[in-house]
Amino acid sequence: MFAIRSRKDEFFGMFDTSAQNVHEGAQALLDLLERFEDVPNKVRRIKNLEHAGDEHTHRILEKLAKMFITPLDREDIQRMGTRLDDVIDAMDAAANRIMLYKIEKMTEDAKAFGRVLVKSTSLLVDAFSHLRDLKHSELILNACVEVHTQENEGDRLLQHALAELFEGQRDPRDIIKWKDVYEILERATDECEDVADVLHTIVLKHA
Repeated sequence: MFAIRSRKDEFFGMFDTSAQNVHEGAQALLDLLERFEDVPNKVRRIKNLEHAGDEHTHRILEKLAKMFITPLDREDIQRMGTRLDDVIDAMDAAANRIMLYKIEKMTEDAKAFGRVLVKSTSLLVDAFSHLRDLKHSELILNACVEVHTQENEGDRLLQHALAELFEGQRDPRDIIKWKDVYEILERATDECEDVADVLHTIVLKHA
């Protein structure tokens, strides 16, 4: 019985590790956005975390394929692994666009997106830490609600950033570049909300 429980608990450990990796990705992205220097190395750091996220997801799905009895519904485990990976993928895409487009100066709106992502991923790390013991399900739900609040802030930031972008006389190429970057950053906040939605579903099923 202990061995079975231990194997089941491994899922929660893998979720914790994956969520922490996503949070580290958000911190690395914020570092890039707020301290806009040594860009290639900072982008490479985010790429390395994205590769690590792929490995974490692969291990989760591989273990899911081998385990007959799982601690959560199989579809929820699969969705959780892939949704976490989607968050780090979007942050990596934003960092790569910034380098690809040879952006020379960071905007305050981009920095604000970075802070939203750090907050959102921190909330996810906290929510996952309570997933083993659903007697504390209210803590998970509270974190999910706050992630939704951060996603709403991401929507507001996108509207503000685009409005700023189309004001005054700007190089059309800069508009195209920044519109793409902003939309990817906003998508990353959406992906965080998707993770929170899966957590919310799990709580409703099992609490």
